[in-house]
Amino acid sequence: MTWYDAPLLGAGADHLYLTVKKRRTIMTKRNRMLISRLGMDAHWRGSIVVAKALRDAGMEIIYGGNQMPEKIVDVAIQEDVDIIGLSSLSGNHMILAPEVIERLRSRGINDIRVVFGGTVPPDDVPRLKEAGIAEVFGPGTSLKKIVRYFRDQGYL
Repeated sequence: MTWYDAPLLGAGADHLYLTVKKRRTIMTKRNRMLISRLGMDAHWRGSIVVAKALRDAGMEIIYGGNQMPEKIVDVAIQEDVDIIGLSSLSGNHMILAPEVIERLRSRGINDIRVVFGGTVPPDDVPRLKEAGIAEVFGPGTSLKKIVRYFRDQGYL
């Protein structure tokens, strides 16, 4: 089984989560990132390519697939992530991306950085950042630039 075939949750997930949490406290911690596509966006290739590039650069990746904001926040908390990477090419970013931020804040979580990648009109970028999205990676952003961003921010 490869990393992207592994089930996200399943029988015994609570026990597995507790075991992993205990082991993480005695091991050197690698930064963890949840990558999910917002809503029912069917454009999966970009998120997989970015996930693999960041994994190869040294980040631990949890791939969430298609999720709604509530589930993204639940998984981020369960997996103790440092970063949430959202992806969408379907134009739902101005509704669903800020909702992820709102749900994190409503649960008292302010230390998980949220980034976004996908098709975003230039006029939407400042509004996403005002809503709390730390960085927006638009179409054509190179993997090198994405990896450099996380390295410069101290996550790699």
